[in-house]
Amino acid sequence: MTFQKQNERIQEQTQVRRKKRKEKEVTFIFSNLLHPSASPSQIITAVGSKRSLSLCSSVRPELESDEALEVLSCQELTGSPQLASHMPPKTQGYPWQLVHSTAIHGKSLQTLYRNTANLLLVKDMFKKVFGAFCSDPFRVSKYFYDAGETFLFSFGPDFQQYRWSGENSYFVSSSWESLQIGGGGIGSVPVWVSSWGGFALWLDADLYRGGSISCPTVHNAPLSTHEDFTVLDVEVWTVHN
Repeated sequence: MTFQKQNERIQEQTQVRRKKRKEKEVTFIFSNLLHPSASPSQIITAVGSKRSLSLCSSVRPELESDEALEVLSCQELTGSPQLASHMPPKTQGYPWQLVHSTAIHGKSLQTLYRNTANLLLVKDMFKKVFGAFCSDPFRVSKYFYDAGETFLFSFGPDFQQYRWSGENSYFVSSSWESLQIGGGGIGSVPVWVSSWGGFALWLDADLYRGGSISCPTVHNAPLSTHEDFTVLDVEVWTVHN
């Protein structure tokens, strides 16, 4: 199967799953990941599917079934204290609420911006799960924003976390066309390498194509297996207080 046909197949399957989930209730099991001590009452529910969604599905994209992707309830993430331990103190003691999921809201950066959030999770076609925390909600801005609390992370085989190096202040840059985190890297994909260099994480307007290279902002390793990748699912979360 060619790369183009594989991408077309993924898009078709995503549309089928979204149609089947419409107006059904979904419970997102996120408390064990970012707030291990949260009580059952702190698990936030959202409209979209009867099944829990997860970026941790290990099913190959070309063979994926109609089952909902299980983003945050898989063995790789749940019970892991690593991500929770890196969250800033202001988030401690509060439950997290899912405010955007491509499986429910569709693949649109514009919709993501409307659902203001701080924690971004991405699953790519290579089954890699990674993301970023930003102290300011994602929004359209002509300038880089956020501060030194911004960090990126990846799961599998081991949890890796990348904090501000102090080398530059290219934290978050976002427009209607794309979302970028980190900057100053040297990349080979012209579509997402700008005057600020390549990015630690880049997503296009359709939340379909992404990119990641090492950049001096956080001195990260590439988050995906490949510099240029296809996005399977995106979720964004915010503190519910």
